[in-house]
Amino acid sequence: MSSQHSLKNRRQLAPMTPPHLLTFLSTALLLANFTSPQAAPDTELPYRPPAEGRWSIGLGWDNDWPAEWRHAQPSRIRRTGKWEIHEGEIVLPSGILKLRDAARPVETPSGVRLQEVRRRWEWTGDQPLDRVTLSFRFELELENSRPFLPSINYYGNPAGRGVDATRIPVIAETAGSEGFYEEHRFSMPFAGIEGAAGGITRFAALHTVPSPLQHGARPDLWWSLGLRRTEREGKPAVELTAYSGLVASNGKRGIVKAQQRQFHPYPDAFLNLPPGAIVEKTFFVQIADVSKRGSGFQLGVWASAAIHEPFEVAGLPPFREVIEAKLHDTARRWHEDDRCAGVDAFPGEERPWIDLGWAGQSEAVGYPMIALRDEFKIGGAKEMAQKALDFIATAPFTKDGFAIRYDYRKHTWFPRRNPLSQGQAMNNLLDALRLGRKEHDLDTTKWEAFLRKASDFHAKRIEALDWSPKSTNEGFLIAPLAKAAKLLNEPRYLAAARKAADHYGARHLSMDDPYWGGTLDARCEDKEGAWAALQGFLAMHEATGEAKYLKWAQHAADVVISYVYVWNVPLPPGRLADHAFKTKGWTSVSVQNMHLDVYGVLCAPAIWRLGELTNRRELKDMARLMTVACGQLVDPFGGQGEQMQQTNYQQHGEFKGVDRIRGDYVEQWTVYWISAHFLVAAAQFEEMGVDWRNW
Repeated sequence: MSSQHSLKNRRQLAPMTPPHLLTFLSTALLLANFTSPQAAPDTELPYRPPAEGRWSIGLGWDNDWPAEWRHAQPSRIRRTGKWEIHEGEIVLPSGILKLRDAARPVETPSGVRLQEVRRRWEWTGDQPLDRVTLSFRFELELENSRPFLPSINYYGNPAGRGVDATRIPVIAETAGSEGFYEEHRFSMPFAGIEGAAGGITRFAALHTVPSPLQHGARPDLWWSLGLRRTEREGKPAVELTAYSGLVASNGKRGIVKAQQRQFHPYPDAFLNLPPGAIVEKTFFVQIADVSKRGSGFQLGVWASAAIHEPFEVAGLPPFREVIEAKLHDTARRWHEDDRCAGVDAFPGEERPWIDLGWAGQSEAVGYPMIALRDEFKIGGAKEMAQKALDFIATAPFTKDGFAIRYDYRKHTWFPRRNPLSQGQAMNNLLDALRLGRKEHDLDTTKWEAFLRKASDFHAKRIEALDWSPKSTNEGFLIAPLAKAAKLLNEPRYLAAARKAADHYGARHLSMDDPYWGGTLDARCEDKEGAWAALQGFLAMHEATGEAKYLKWAQHAADVVISYVYVWNVPLPPGRLADHAFKTKGWTSVSVQNMHLDVYGVLCAPAIWRLGELTNRRELKDMARLMTVACGQLVDPFGGQGEQMQQTNYQQHGEFKGVDRIRGDYVEQWTVYWISAHFLVAAAQFEEMGVDWRNW
């Protein structure tokens, strides 16, 4: 599924040829009873549309939900070429609502099999049809089912639910529980579910081609996507559904998560159809058996990538220019006096800090300055690396590790020491040490002494019998300890890295406890937690050659990738539209913080390396997309904010209402990590020999 397989040449989702079709008829062609009922009775199918009808239309509106449902079955089924056509109608006092489905099986170049359905509603009455809800529904029996809604719900969000369920989307496990969310809130627009059926683990997904709605009763109304738990003949079942606007979450209807810590009302999410109105929508249904519990989501992730083919990067900012801008930003942040030297993590009067790890990344300056100095002819690069890292090596230790924040006005180290930030800082410092040892005019003595002390501290802590990390945050220690074992010639560090890696592998691969806790302001399922595991598992594979770590890295990578937007969200007038901003390639943060950020650029080199190790071109294509896309919105000074509001979510600033959020941009949060991650990524690509200069 490389970039050569695009929708432009129609190889992306080709109709299945007869040999494939014959094999596929017993499974995918029967998805949601899309063939004639005579082809196979419903009792033979593990999934089907709800018994009341193939089409379901809501008429009227009460308490943020349709007040009356009308259903219809096909009155005519016929074939035309590769399509099977189902037609029906709903007769109303004021006219007829004509209904039509065109369905066909399709297969992507990578072998993903789907059922494509193009649904059409046509209102032929001579009066408006008001307060209407359109839908697409299919149902399947599943026990112990767990949802997967990219960027929204990861196998039920058990971690975030345990911390504070009021801040994150939750769908309860009881019959009747439901969750439906605006399409633009999905990085990958599909609602998935994994569960057991007859002793087999199965994954199903409803994918959409996202679109805003005409004739909405409220502004900027979009289709919504999600699921409802049901029962079929006393057995648990799940209905995957798309609706023309209605939303629900956390046991309430008519709400959306519009701020970091709360939901807000979202009323009147229905249509008013004028005479002659036609609404069309394309869906893809996916269902497959899963070889290992907790891996079903991976099928949905790459099916979504196949459907949307996001890998084209033409028209995005040249990566080399972005790196030049980030080097300029680094130079203007530089602070040096007679007592310290380093990069100002938060420019401005309020936070005069040299900050290590999350979120400042001031320590990250050393490695790229050494790696990129010749390519960009950076004057004083080695001196900057020497001074910054020498100063960081003075960070004091306590029983909690080394300090990670320094106030250069008060000339004081803060008592702030979290293992996540220490792991991130150690990783960057070790990469600088590895390259710095090769330079005759760099003295790495202080760096090595500091890293040995830090590695001793964390290895001893992990080796302790009572080591029991709460979240995936300590996964950030795996990679630096694995690297330190080699660089500092201390096998004990690798043993500690192995213990941590094996702990997180056993903990997360089933997705009973999804990766979480990698960002300190959102204690819930997040991509940073998955990134910590990906980085660690990949480092362990590189250090040991063991195949299991490579498999685990692929699992964690696909969680990271699930947060990547594979489509460009159309944006309303606002700051993002001013810049013709394209969302594909950007990552959403977590199931709590639902804006976009540039963090994906840091993950991209590892995803590229994973593509090399597994011979998967699509991983390299994804890595390039993530890298180049994040170069948008760089200002003339080399700075760049975060919190691009692609959906109805706002984290900072005055809240002006749900309808005034989408399309805005919080540019004030220009913390150094936003530049540091670009430089570190460029240095890693350079070391891997990747030709990134023409990206």
